[in-house]
Amino acid sequence: MNISVKKINDLPTLQKAFRIREEVFVKEQQVAPDEEYDEFERDSTQFLAYFGQQEVGTARWRFTDKGIKLERFAVLKPFRGKGIGEALVKAVLEDINSHPLSKGKTIYLHGQVQAMGLYEKSGFKKSGDLFVECNIDHYLMKLLPENKV
Repeated sequence: MNISVKKINDLPTLQKAFRIREEVFVKEQQVAPDEEYDEFERDSTQFLAYFGQQEVGTARWRFTDKGIKLERFAVLKPFRGKGIGEALVKAVLEDINSHPLSKGKTIYLHGQVQAMGLYEKSGFKKSGDLFVECNIDHYLMKLLPENKV
């Protein structure tokens, strides 16, 4: 099966991404729905990952006062370990680096401890102390400048 990642450009596709986030974050990880969905949905560039024709993962990025933040990486449980997370990270970083306002900005994320390996493979390095967000352990992770796409 082939993996593809596409930028979301319409509401029906965004709703598919929300269903994946609902499954992974709200149901599986017990994140409160009011913490999962926020005021940044419209300002974020969102992506949907496909395994063949099936929607299986999602992610987004947005500008913040600290740089560019990658967020909401979610892959449905049956499809983990198949390279979908890596494809999402790659597509998001490529999109960021093609954006004219991204030059010189810090690229960072809040990585769940169990997903840190995924981000480390893509050139992110943990920065600072462990913290808890939505009852889940995280580290601030920054993309090392030499790893920018």
